Amino acid sequence: MSQTLSQTLHGGCACGAVRYEASAAPLLMLNCHCRHCQQASGSAYAATLVLPTSSVQVTGEVRYFRREGEHGAVERGFCPVCGSPVILKLERLADMIAIHAASLDDPSSYKPAMDIFTASAQPWDVMHPDLPKRPHGL
Repeated sequence: MSQTLSQTLHGGCACGAVRYEASAAPLLMLNCHCRHCQQASGSAYAATLVLPTSSVQVTGEVRYFRREGEHGAVERGFCPVCGSPVILKLERLADMIAIHAASLDDPSSYKPAMDIFTASAQPWDVMHPDLPKRPHGL
């Protein structure tokens, strides 16, 4: 399920106070439709890229909001200046970090491999019919 990107990934928040650089290719790109991701993104789902934590360098202050989920705690990292969601830390995948696809400098490089938590998807959400669907996560 891994996706490959040939370039280093760069991104950050809307105001530029938080920036990151990822030196490894994403292990997975997915759309999460859980209720928590809907609330955090303000949309139908959160589009995320999962990478090894060691490959991501973050500059600037990131504030975290911790919330218990179905599969352990999730810490959602956001810019304290503009409020943009930037990264996620997953308790059950401590050596991985997820970045929001919309925070990439070039979001067009995002190519999701699956939709997860589709049991929580909103009826007005139109998912890509060719992507695998997982009702309750990975």
